[in-house]
Amino acid sequence: MTLTTARSLAARVAETACVSDRFILPDGRVLDSYFDEYRLAADPRLLRDVADAMAALVPEDAEVLAGIELGGVPLVVALSAATGLPTAFVRRLPKRYGSARQVEGADVEGRRVVLVDDVVRSGGQLLAMTRILRIAGAPVSDGLCVLERPCGGRLLLHGHGVTLRPLLTEADLPSGGAAP
Repeated sequence: MTLTTARSLAARVAETACVSDRFILPDGRVLDSYFDEYRLAADPRLLRDVADAMAALVPEDAEVLAGIELGGVPLVVALSAATGLPTAFVRRLPKRYGSARQVEGADVEGRRVVLVDDVVRSGGQLLAMTRILRIAGAPVSDGLCVLERPCGGRLLLHGHGVTLRPLLTEADLPSGGAAP
């Protein structure tokens, strides 16, 4: 991707999905701006363009892409369409009825899985999903996201053998754009 294309995509992502409004994080902290992955997913052209750009981040030896509920699901489906790789979906908790599965879709056992999510802040959610997939027999060593916030996630993941590959970092967003 050229620098001009990357800047244009960052501007489109910021305009569409970076929102100035009150947002409560899972740990109770309150932000005055955030990244709204649902706005990105609701824009078919932007979702396609983000997936096409993220396709370049997928390691060559990847066998399965795994989307984290809920924000990673539309991204991983679009990325699967862009790469031709099969997709799995990872829940935070096993389904309480039916199959009672925590990992759905493509078989992950023994296959090189790349995790996909919308935003990485502390890295805790990506690490928890990595553990679930590793217990299921999937060697996970890479995580992709649309946006990385500098909140320690990269370091945490690196300490557990996961390389974070963000499409954008907070620094890539146009100045004045709301950050998650």
